[in-house]
Formats: sequence, C-alpha cells, structure tokens
Amino acid sequence: MAQKTIEVQGMTCGHCKSSVEGALSELDGVNSADVNLEANNVAVEYDESKVNESSMTEAIEDQGYDVVSK
Repeated sequence: MAQKTIEVQGMTCGHCKSSVEGALSELDGVNSADVNLEANNVAVEYDESKVNESSMTEAIEDQGYDVVSK
C-alpha cells in the first residue's frame, strides 16, 4: 500500500470531511482516507496498481474542493 497526503483547500466542516472521505473511499483501490480539517489535507492509503493520484484528485475536485499539491 502506498500513502499520500494531499493538500486540499475549501474544507471547513464535518460535511466537507465526510464528502472528501466518502468520494475517495468509493474509488477502487483506496484503503483509507482521513481528512485533517486543521491542516487542510487528506491522508490516503491506496493500492497503486488500482488507483492513481490523478483519479484521487478528480474525485476531490468533483466534490467542489481545490487540490493544491498533486
């Protein structure tokens, strides 16, 4: 399993947290997603053979948030 911390702007509340975690968790290959609202990021554990960073970025941006680092 690979791990990546993705910086995300626009997350401010529990709903934001659940939206981003839910969108990432729906991707095949994502084992876990943990949003840290104070740090404006999400820590993702994933299988590189099933999902890539581009797919995760797209899932976050589809929820209406901006990915700062890819």
